[in-house]
Amino acid sequence: MDDSQYRRDPLAFEGRVETRPFESEALRGNALGDAFTREVPVYLPPGFERAEGGLPVVFILSAFTGRPQALLETHPWKAGVVQAFDRAVSSGAAAPAILVMPDAFTRLGGSQYVDSACCGNYETYVARELVDFIDDTYPTRPGRRALCGKSSGGFGALHLGMRHSQTFPVVASISGDCHFEFGYASDFLNAARGLLAHGSDPAAFLSAFAENCDLSGDGHAVLNLLAMSACYSPNPASPLGFDLPIDPTSGERVEATWRRWLEYDPLHASERFAANLRQLEWLYLEAGRGDEFHLQFALRALTGRLTELGIPFEHQEFEGGHFGLNARLTALLPQLIERLGRD
Repeated sequence: MDDSQYRRDPLAFEGRVETRPFESEALRGNALGDAFTREVPVYLPPGFERAEGGLPVVFILSAFTGRPQALLETHPWKAGVVQAFDRAVSSGAAAPAILVMPDAFTRLGGSQYVDSACCGNYETYVARELVDFIDDTYPTRPGRRALCGKSSGGFGALHLGMRHSQTFPVVASISGDCHFEFGYASDFLNAARGLLAHGSDPAAFLSAFAENCDLSGDGHAVLNLLAMSACYSPNPASPLGFDLPIDPTSGERVEATWRRWLEYDPLHASERFAANLRQLEWLYLEAGRGDEFHLQFALRALTGRLTELGIPFEHQEFEGGHFGLNARLTALLPQLIERLGRD
């Protein structure tokens, strides 16, 4: 088969971007009814065919409501992350590597890269299926993989990294969700307020959102509450397919459901997976000092916990907030690849 059919925007890159379809058994039959065949964007640097011993691989995980295709922007005035990396490789400013961008979008906006009875098995999809697919399809260097992402993608890097440390020995999180009490719970009453216009009925909100994907006002807080519930507290017996951590009418916390969420919180999960985290070759964590979701403080709490557990990490804070983080991702990629080269 002629592989040129998978090429995207061939004149925009010195290397090559492919978007091959992949049929996932892990996502087949998911309760949300989302597609189980996904396009997988992959960047291949110039001369990838001749790379002796194969190339390291970086998996880039998209943020909530984002899709990986956004990373492929080639507008002359606003190069995307992949084009910026391609230019860095071509100029010698960055070492060559394969970039893989999984599509983990759902009709609720994202999967958090977890296995969920509601959303589908996205952890399995990325950490097992796509890893095997990439190794079988491209000239990868055995065992030299990194995970990185921003926001929910940063959470996904932490979640997958601590559970699959042998698969992904290098992990980086930019403003990743952690310390859920700071990052999520502070937004719960905003979500309850946003539900008032829909009779405090999440199903009514979702029906209206399907007709008009409006996230203005408290819309984002509502969608975030529902999507995270689908990821962290799925319940096939519930009419929604998931349980909420708050009463949508009163805003009161539902502690039993909240405890299920906390099992995924890196602040707590790091204790269960401490041995795996100690195996990582590099764990990098950063957040902006002006983060609107309080993740600068959440990350400080997480790094304190990691220190208590004797887990090595590198921590940085930068000037800026939670949005417009592509420049941070672009700057991080060469560092990840340099770390992967230390084999």
